[in-house]
Amino acid sequence: MVFLLCIFIGIITAFIGALMGLGGGVVLIPSLLFLAQISEAFSWVTPQSVVGISLIAMVFTALSSTIAYLKSGRVDYKTGLLFLVGSVPGGMIGSWLNQYIETDNFLLYFGLLIIVVSMVFFLKRDPSQPKTLQGKPSRQMELNGEVYTYHVPIWTAFFVSLVVGALSGLFGIGGGSIMVPVMILLFGMPAHIAIATSMFMIFFVSIIGAGSHITLGHIVWEYAFLFIPGAWIGGKLGAKVNQLLTGKILEGILRIVLIVIGIRMIYQGLM
Repeated sequence: MVFLLCIFIGIITAFIGALMGLGGGVVLIPSLLFLAQISEAFSWVTPQSVVGISLIAMVFTALSSTIAYLKSGRVDYKTGLLFLVGSVPGGMIGSWLNQYIETDNFLLYFGLLIIVVSMVFFLKRDPSQPKTLQGKPSRQMELNGEVYTYHVPIWTAFFVSLVVGALSGLFGIGGGSIMVPVMILLFGMPAHIAIATSMFMIFFVSIIGAGSHITLGHIVWEYAFLFIPGAWIGGKLGAKVNQLLTGKILEGILRIVLIVIGIRMIYQGLM
């Protein structure tokens, strides 16, 4: 029963993560922490072990979904690699800090973080904003016959990704729940490209974060292996469905999911 439940959770969390570029940690982590409170079968769950398992699952979620996004030409390699310069060291720092977070604080801080992100994501972009800087566009991507132009300042991207990477390693969220809104709101990237590029980044960041948790001995391997098949399947399904939805629908789903998850985590942290 635990075997089937873990695979099912893996599929659902990977599907949602790949669909919106979140990686799946924002669903997997609260799900396992909740099950730990109601079932002895999940008594092995701790903030450290669940983050480690989340990062391992996200490696496979990100890989399967990125392959699908690459085939449809939605990944902005240049921007993704630029963000990785800050995300990778940030992820290592966050993974190290995770071992000092207590359960109650973990739940509360995680929920507050998600709520803040969801509120920021409600901010509307000014459609009159120029898509170039000093007449020179930074990036151009073609999607469904339309060319999108946006600018990603190098130093801004580095510091933002450094912070996001640290939060990723600390909370096991893959960074997507913060990075996707940042790419859309701050850098003007279209939702489909932001989500695909986020999964591309999450693949590398999750490898680094998972490696750090393996070194620290946070991985409960007999359970970690149960989530890998679901992560692979859910990642592929999420990427396929993403290509059928409009950018506005994806942004709406993202807002709702972040608010619901944030409220639930804060409630659990205060109880």
